[in-house]
Amino acid sequence: MTKKQLRVGLIGYGFMGRTHANAYTSVGHFFESGHAPELTAVCARDGARAKAFAEQWGIKSVETDWRKIVARDDIDLIDIASPNDTHEEIAIAAAQAGKMVVCEKPLGRNATESRAMVDAVEKAGVANMVWYNYRRVPAVTLAKQLIDEGRLGRIFHYRAKFLQDWTIAADLPQGGEGLWRLDKDVAGSGVTGDLLAHCIDTAMWLNGAIDSVSGMTETFIKERTHTIKGGMQKVTIDDACAFLARFANGSLATFEATRYARGHKALYTLEINGENASIFWDLHDLHRLEFFDHKDEGRTRGWRSVHVTDGDHPYMDHWWVPGLQIGYEHTFIHQVADFLKGLDEGKPAAPTFREALATDLVTDAVLKSAETGRWEKAT
Repeated sequence: MTKKQLRVGLIGYGFMGRTHANAYTSVGHFFESGHAPELTAVCARDGARAKAFAEQWGIKSVETDWRKIVARDDIDLIDIASPNDTHEEIAIAAAQAGKMVVCEKPLGRNATESRAMVDAVEKAGVANMVWYNYRRVPAVTLAKQLIDEGRLGRIFHYRAKFLQDWTIAADLPQGGEGLWRLDKDVAGSGVTGDLLAHCIDTAMWLNGAIDSVSGMTETFIKERTHTIKGGMQKVTIDDACAFLARFANGSLATFEATRYARGHKALYTLEINGENASIFWDLHDLHRLEFFDHKDEGRTRGWRSVHVTDGDHPYMDHWWVPGLQIGYEHTFIHQVADFLKGLDEGKPAAPTFREALATDLVTDAVLKSAETGRWEKAT
């Protein structure tokens, strides 16, 4: 098969930069497509470290100014894996330059920025996608299939939580490389836009639009040393957030996220209760889907643990033999594979910028509700 080259300009070499680079370099070994991605250039402010990253991943060239990478004629796709405060400007410039754009989550620091990004890619008519990778966990995709098939019936409840513990120490500074998520000017918000954004995107993909929310947030440590501004500065991000939600389909939901749950590094769980069946999934055991079907015979009715590794499970026919599982990094490979399939078929790959805007509208409403103490509309 003669394949069309897809030349990628990757902006950012941190944690997300590595996951994306691995996805581009691995996808062609496991998924067929008419497009062949190539990491053509990487861009980061630290030229020496960007060069080392390029050598590690076989990337041809290095830039230290994102404007140069956007302007290059040998780049087809701009991949934004840099901090949140850079997303809007880079995405708009890339779209105006006629480049395809994929962007790390959250799309913008708030819905206003995200809406401007949506307008830019839609006006330019360029392919676009946001890296909400948990949709591509095979067990979560299987949950989506079961819901769409009507196996759960009417949905009554949705609950999700995402717990971490890495910011508990009072002497942990804020701002700068590795700690920009604690700086509101860069991140936009704390756990609401970081952890809960994942939960919200997955929830709306599985269960439809969220209509309204009632939230509360807390910042437990009020001041931290700032690595860039210097001295003690007020902490303005949310360390923890919990909110209630009503979905458009009438179901109720609870969401919780914190970075102050000692003993939890990345505990993301979701549960859905319907009139006929229930589903439970845990990131720590990501290859399993727990499923309860009330239609089972009463004497043997109970929760079953589905080991999602068979060839008829989502994505798994591209990997190993049944019983051998895959991991976190594969979700990004799946996302690239779906993006390439969209290019092959002339269809958008979800979530698009517009779909990711819906998540930012919810997070904005949650933060607003935490201030007003009222239910807020999420649309």
